[in-house]
Amino acid sequence: MSAAWGKCFDPSGARYGVPTYPWRLAPDGLATRRQLRAQGLRPGGQPIAAQTMRVNRRAGGVRVAYLYRLDLALPVRPMTSRKWGALALAMLARRTCPKCHITYSYCMPRSLGMCVLCAYPDSHDSAHEGVC
Repeated sequence: MSAAWGKCFDPSGARYGVPTYPWRLAPDGLATRRQLRAQGLRPGGQPIAAQTMRVNRRAGGVRVAYLYRLDLALPVRPMTSRKWGALALAMLARRTCPKCHITYSYCMPRSLGMCVLCAYPDSHDSAHEGVC
């Protein structure tokens, strides 16, 4: 057994407080949030049942994913019409430039805080001088 695998294997939970398994070797009946969501489920307020861990050689640390019990998972709440409306308004706000108030088909770059035309007005004018 390698040292990295041994560090990530603690089924009793003595070292980390919760049962810990190496990456992709967790027992059946446990799933991550993403795996639950893919099955149309959510944790539903249950506590973390276990964790899966692997050594990250690039960053020098470890990567951890929490696991939840499948038998205690609840179905995902359906989207209501008010939730759809709120989501549509939020996306509209992300696509509307706060300076010129034009709505684009893409989201505004967060680094600029406005559309590219408003952020760089001089470069836009000089780029289109020879077009006409």
